[in-house]
Amino acid sequence: MIKIAIMASGSGTNAEKITRHFRSSKLARVEIIVTNNPKAGVIERFQDINVPVLLFEDPKDRVKVLSYLEDNIDVILLAGYLKMIPKSWINAFEGKILNIHPALLPKFGGPGMYGMHVHRAVSEQSEKVTGITIHEVNDRYDEGKTIAQYSVELTPGEDPKYIEQKVRALELKNYAPTVEWWLEQMSQDK
Repeated sequence: MIKIAIMASGSGTNAEKITRHFRSSKLARVEIIVTNNPKAGVIERFQDINVPVLLFEDPKDRVKVLSYLEDNIDVILLAGYLKMIPKSWINAFEGKILNIHPALLPKFGGPGMYGMHVHRAVSEQSEKVTGITIHEVNDRYDEGKTIAQYSVELTPGEDPKYIEQKVRALELKNYAPTVEWWLEQMSQDK
């Protein structure tokens, strides 16, 4: 059984979807939610879901958190986690950390490009297509190996709020099944 940690800084909708997806799986299960934000909606969302939430606010706690993850977790999924993953974590989980980005990378990626910042930029550039990219995490924002991309058509200049709704629908539909596929490939490669 592959043990998953999900790191989230926001509402936790993707974290919940992934957790429910793997609830009856023989392949993997979500063991813990990790957040750096004491006001993250994911904390409240997971009060009624039988998965513990680990809150760490102090950067000094990173060593303790990494130690816990190394002892108990096989892969890490980022689901709206807004901090750069420390190099020590990337080294410890090389090729075993996935992120979901709300655009078709390499466009609209990098520092500061998350959430509505991305959707506004997509709108301002009058893009006809946007989507999501699921990629491995490395030591540079949004530059890890692409695992999958899913797209949706736009009307050029479309309101960022509508772009966000379309992208969110892609995330909720595709992240968990893509993670499952990725984990299956990882299991076969062992």
